[in-house]
Formats: sequence, structure tokens, C-alpha cells
Amino acid sequence: MALNSGVRRGCSPSCGRHSFRTVSTPPPISPDVLGTAEGIADPYPAIRALRDRSPIRYLRIPAGPVTGLTEPVYTWALLRHADVRFAISDPTTFSSDAPRLVKAFPKLGLLHDDPPHHTHLRRLVSKAFSPQRIAMLSDWIKGMAGELLDAAGRGPVELMDAYAVHLPVKVIAKMLGVPDAQYPAFRSCSSAIIGYVAVPAEERARKMKELMGYLDELIAQRRASPQDDLLSVLVLAEVEGEKLADQEIRAFAALLLVAGNETTTNLIGNMMGILADRPELWQRARADRSLVEPIIEETVRFESPVQRLCRVTLKPVTIGGVEIGESQVLDIFFGAANRDPAVFDDPETFKLGRPQLREHVGFGFGTHYCLGAPLARLEAQITLNALLDRFSTLARGAEPAVRQRVAQVSLGYKSLPLVLD
Repeated sequence: MALNSGVRRGCSPSCGRHSFRTVSTPPPISPDVLGTAEGIADPYPAIRALRDRSPIRYLRIPAGPVTGLTEPVYTWALLRHADVRFAISDPTTFSSDAPRLVKAFPKLGLLHDDPPHHTHLRRLVSKAFSPQRIAMLSDWIKGMAGELLDAAGRGPVELMDAYAVHLPVKVIAKMLGVPDAQYPAFRSCSSAIIGYVAVPAEERARKMKELMGYLDELIAQRRASPQDDLLSVLVLAEVEGEKLADQEIRAFAALLLVAGNETTTNLIGNMMGILADRPELWQRARADRSLVEPIIEETVRFESPVQRLCRVTLKPVTIGGVEIGESQVLDIFFGAANRDPAVFDDPETFKLGRPQLREHVGFGFGTHYCLGAPLARLEAQITLNALLDRFSTLARGAEPAVRQRVAQVSLGYKSLPLVLD
């Protein structure tokens, strides 16, 4: 370890004429921390230290029996806002189909598709996410939020288990037409599938097979007898005379169950953790509900629920002065881009009314802008308004909150003890 003794030139530490203090210089942060449990739970210290070196290569997934890989996976981390926007804006250079190179990644419909197939599929499924259909869910979501909060009660509450884990997966299950009794199994499958650095490969494969088998049964039922739900919309939808194959419907439904509920769960948890540390903002929001939407949007920037997604280079490209070859895996760090001081003033501060907020990429950008963003925002709005209506004070609980440490794509809480009164 390097030492800085503070010695003036011409003096020795023992000369007796001066006092000296030995200061330890911290070792430089290794990029590999981005792939560790520590880097998942709180990526921002590493991001701040490494941003100026972006793009930077790091160990994303180790080899071994847990991941099921015989060779480790190294990827290039893009940590600057400009580099992230560049990569997600050009699907002709940066492919979304990372699972073809990294077998540990689950293949999810739409998320891992490129144009023109992505364009075709998105055109079909976007009908199910029209503003009208999302608005029709509003009253049902309000009712479900009320039921969950009634059950949670007042006083000490572990918010994730009592509320944030349950509402989003219930909403997705409702949209798809899945019976309520099945949603705990879906949540279990979702957690296993995205936890590829900690959940054994055999368990992940079993959970994926279980999920796909159940979705196949539902799709067959909807083909025989369509209902007023998203699966039926997908079964019946046509573009230029073409219908979706069962495999495509199944892959998209899996994406909704995995990505849709995880993202909103983390958004709700992160938002409430932020507000628990800012009691004055809680009081302001109770008095002025025009602050609800800015709070949600700044949460997406400040503690981005989706921290990173992968791309694969289709041809050699230069990023930030670094030449990266064809068929290289890149990590697009949305969370890093959203705290880039080159774009956001005082980015480490949670601050409403920042003029650059529209530049955040918390829901992606361009071709792959999150199709479910309006639904996630609606669930967060309903949640925050319901909590503001019910509780005059919000504070951290007696036990410390625990961040999740296994899903590399996400930033969120495993447990969030709060006191609601």
C-alpha cells in the first residue's frame, strides 16, 4: 500500500523540527467490484471512481457450478451518459441478443430482440399497453394497493414483503389473466431467473422450465377460449396477416413476469427508502400532490431500478477512444449514466425540479425504451398517493434495511423496515 508521509523536501521524519502525519492512500478500486455482491448492493462508489476510465473491462460473471459456466464472462462497462446513449441508440452496431454469447443470461422476448423482428413484435404487443388499457387498470390497482396496505397496518412495517413485492406481480398476473393463486410461484421463478450469480444453474433451469410449461398451458387455453386479458390479445393479434407464434408469446409473457414486476418492485422500494430519509419532503408531498410525479422521476434517475443491461457488438467500434472488436459483450450502465456530472448538476443529490431530468435513461432510450414505463409510473403514483393519504409520518425502522445482492441488473431492497404512522 502506498504511503503519503507528508515529509517536506530536505527533512527526515526524525529531524524533530516538524510534526508529521502518515496518511494511508486507499488502493484503487478494481473494476471487478462491479460484478460482486458489494457492487450490486451499492454500485455508486465504484461508478464514481471508474467513470473517467470508461469503457472499462471487468469480470461480470465468474465460472463455476453456481453460474454453470466453464469460462468467466468479461464485459466492457459503459459508465458515461454519452457512451450509454450512443450504444442504446444504434441497434445496427449494438445487438440486444446477449444470450447468444452468454448462456447464463435468460432469453426474454422483446428485451433480447433486434430490429426488424423487435419492431414487428413491439408493434403487436404495444396494443396491450395502450394508454386506454393502462388507464382501465387504475381503479383495480388502487383497490389492490388499499388491500395490501390494510393488511400491513400501521407502525413498524417491512415494506418489501408487505407491499412492494406483491403489488407489481399481482398487476402483471392480472394483465396476463393468471389466477391469483399462481403469483407466488411466478415471483419465485422471477427471482431465480435473474439471480444468475448466486442461484445454482440447475435451479434456474428448473424454474425457467416450470414457468414456460405453465405459460404454454395458458396460451393453449386462450387459443381455445380467448378472454379479456393480455394473453388473449397476444394470441389474437395480427400485423400484416401474421400472428405471433406460441414461442414468441411465451417469451414476451416471461419478460413481463420477470422484468415487469422486478422493475416496479425496486422502484417502489427505492422511492420509499429515499423518502424515509427526507421527512420534510414527505410533509411537503402530503400537502402538495403535484410533487408525486417529480419524486418518482427523480427516484428513477437517482436510484435507477434497472442498473444495467447488455449489448453485443456487431462490428468493431470505438467508444471513448477505446477500440472494441466485434462480438464483444458490453454492459450499459443506466444507473451510472443517470449520475454523470457531465449531464446532471450535483448528481449525487436527490433534488426535485432539475432541468436536465428529461435526459435520464432510467427506462432506456430509443428502440428499446421500456414498453411498461407508463404502467410502472402508474403503480408508483398510486402507491405514493395511497401512503401519503394514510400516514402523516414516515421513518426508518429499528432494523437496518438490506439491499439485494444477487441480481446484477437491479438496484433494490431485499428488506426495507419502515415505521408508518
